[in-house]
Amino acid sequence: MSSDFEAYEQDFGTVTAEITNKIGRIPKLSGEEKTQLVLNVDKQLEEVRELLEQMDLEVREIPIQSRAMYNSRLKSYKQEMEKLEKDFKRSRIAYSDEVRNELLGDDASSSESQRAHLLDNTEKLERSSRRLEAGYQIAVETEQVGQEILSNLHSDREKIQRARERLRETDANLGKSSRILTGMLRRIIQNRVLVFILGAIILLTIVLAIYFNLRGH
Repeated sequence: MSSDFEAYEQDFGTVTAEITNKIGRIPKLSGEEKTQLVLNVDKQLEEVRELLEQMDLEVREIPIQSRAMYNSRLKSYKQEMEKLEKDFKRSRIAYSDEVRNELLGDDASSSESQRAHLLDNTEKLERSSRRLEAGYQIAVETEQVGQEILSNLHSDREKIQRARERLRETDANLGKSSRILTGMLRRIIQNRVLVFILGAIILLTIVLAIYFNLRGH
């Protein structure tokens, strides 16, 4: 699993380096050329988001004892992604001095005001996005905790069921043993009664024999 994570890391580094280079070129362009580069960067940013999602999935599969290190690395990559998105948004509304003068002429100061306003709105959107991401992360962690609790409950339920089965087996064995002991006790009593009866018969026979013998004399 860690090898897959590191492969995603290499892809992340390559793509983000290309994005950084292109973001620096955007303010120097205008017209169709700038539009095409913006679209290209936007596509690569989406690719980076997918890489982060893949890394996030890989981290969840890594053993708990090693997970903290990878979580820390993933967090730094997410922060780097946030910075890239912020720089990209700024570059889309930014112009180099040469391009700005060419496009705006005397309206350059007005454009700067609009740019500041747009940047302010962008910052607000970014803060909202970060709050949403934090909420999403909490939801994911809550879901993981819930899954662990359900798994533990399922395991406990199986243990209880096995314990009940063992108790039923024990009760059945005790019942069988009780019946066997009862049968043995009954046979012992029967044997003693038979012995007593036989002893009585023998004794009576001896007494009668002695009686008739004495009477004959």
